[in-house]
Amino acid sequence: LSQRSSEADLSFTEPYFLDRNLAVGYDVFRITRDRTDESGFSLRTTGFRLRAGYEIIEDLRQDWRYTIRADTVNNLNSNVSSVIRSEEGASLSSSVGQTLTYDKRDDRFDPTEGYFIRLESDFAGLGGSERYVRAVVTAGYYQSLGHDFVLSFVGEYGLVHGIGKDVGLADRFFLGGNNLRGFQRGGVGPRDGATDDSLGANQYYAGTVELTFPLGLPKEFGLRGRVWTDAGSAFGIDRTNATTIDKSSIRVSAGVGISWKSPFGPVRLDIGLPIKKEGFDKKRLINFNFGARF
Repeated sequence: LSQRSSEADLSFTEPYFLDRNLAVGYDVFRITRDRTDESGFSLRTTGFRLRAGYEIIEDLRQDWRYTIRADTVNNLNSNVSSVIRSEEGASLSSSVGQTLTYDKRDDRFDPTEGYFIRLESDFAGLGGSERYVRAVVTAGYYQSLGHDFVLSFVGEYGLVHGIGKDVGLADRFFLGGNNLRGFQRGGVGPRDGATDDSLGANQYYAGTVELTFPLGLPKEFGLRGRVWTDAGSAFGIDRTNATTIDKSSIRVSAGVGISWKSPFGPVRLDIGLPIKKEGFDKKRLINFNFGARF
């Protein structure tokens, strides 16, 4: 539960299905996201997912999933963009997807050495109202510099393409916040210039260079500092109107932060400022995140 989103999940996993190295499970979920501040709407998602995963060779893993998902765009602001208003109501997505991961990091949540590459892809069109192909590639490299200093490089690229119809609001990418600090969520990307609503994008990329270091406190406190630079862009949209602004220019930000390995999970606090931005982008000085970033 939070001010911006709430989520309820019921999940089950059998890690050794039929006494084999095959993890099989399901998820039932209900998610509500409040995007009225940046985009003038709320999104409610209810769905069911079947999944199976296995290790192909050491460090290389394949996961498959089938998802059926109902999305409802509601609670529209009175002056919301006509692009968003045209998508008000319910849609149904039936998709099959996979994730292929090669992971040589020494720790998934707090790596100090190693690298990983991950490819996620989904195809929607097995019934339902949505038809698209979607792919996201993520890669990262981590290098220990000694004395508990770690330098990391992480990048990602995403693309979604409609099949015979426009890509819906629930399936577009919103850049900013956790994946481009110094900007608010949805602060970068296509925007309605008349209403100032973020519309989401069909394509994006983002990258981070970050140096983490000890703060001189006892290690059991779990506190670390960091300096970072983020860069990225989001662009391309099927549905537009006369006041839509869409530029693919790169945005860059930089800042400092602190992380805490709390008993309830990782907590991150970042302070950042845009170095390169467009005039219609929305910035955010402080970004708070609870949960893993890996």
